Amino acid sequence: MTKTMRTQLTERRGRHILMCSPDHFGIEYEINPWMRLPDAVDRKVALAQWEALYRVLTEQLGAVVELIPPAVGLPDLVFTANAGLAIGDKFITSEFRHPERQREEPLWQRWFTEHGYEVATLPSGCPFEGEGDALFVEDLLVVGHRFRSTREAVQDIARIYGLETLVLELADPRFYHLDTCLCPVSKDTALYVPDAFTDESRDAIEGRFADAITVPLEEAHRFACNSIVMGNDVVMSHDCPATQAELVARGYCVRGVEITEFLKSGGGAKCLVMFLDHDALTARTFGTRQGDHRAGR
Repeated sequence: MTKTMRTQLTERRGRHILMCSPDHFGIEYEINPWMRLPDAVDRKVALAQWEALYRVLTEQLGAVVELIPPAVGLPDLVFTANAGLAIGDKFITSEFRHPERQREEPLWQRWFTEHGYEVATLPSGCPFEGEGDALFVEDLLVVGHRFRSTREAVQDIARIYGLETLVLELADPRFYHLDTCLCPVSKDTALYVPDAFTDESRDAIEGRFADAITVPLEEAHRFACNSIVMGNDVVMSHDCPATQAELVARGYCVRGVEITEFLKSGGGAKCLVMFLDHDALTARTFGTRQGDHRAGR
């Protein structure tokens, strides 16, 4: 997609996304605590769940969805959130920690190059796993590190984009990406799992978000925090009633989807989506350093 075409999408801010059909999705290795080789994925069910999510995003929420073709031998390509981080016409490609996912990197680089982005890697060359560990809430970039992305990579992102940055350290390997345990809903509200963070980072979250909603652990294990926020709409795992009730009480429209096949691989609804219009979300600060707040060791 050209720069002109992306500009025409500004009226749908926060609704231009990248997805990948789960044609070749499965558990072919174990690289996080949720993945077990004996837990075979029912690909037919996975496709039906993915298509249901796609319909919610496009038909109900008016999202514009780009699709990257699935590829044999890359079962986790479906988790487009981990591709990298796109802001404006720049794309910082992920450098995956595990060799099993490093094979995806050339595909992501090629797709973004062909769609008019300036593609780059982080100068530190340290592991960084895209929107899995980098989440926007208005002009604030919230980034996590420890299990997949490194602190050095996070510092690179802060320097390159010059954005106000909240850096958090993860503490529980079950919540190996930031988007599995934190979901910024607005500038004041966020869903989070307290035990997934170090004490200092937990304090930082509660200090930054006046309305920090604690997610029950059983719903955290169903990836309640791995939700897709589009304005007043939140798309999340259907089996999280307590968290859904908290959001509804605050005036949000919650749309539940089934993601059971993807949970087998440690992925939820947000893992299946990468946002392509952070240029719209960060227009006021792009290229102008406003601050860098760090928490954790």
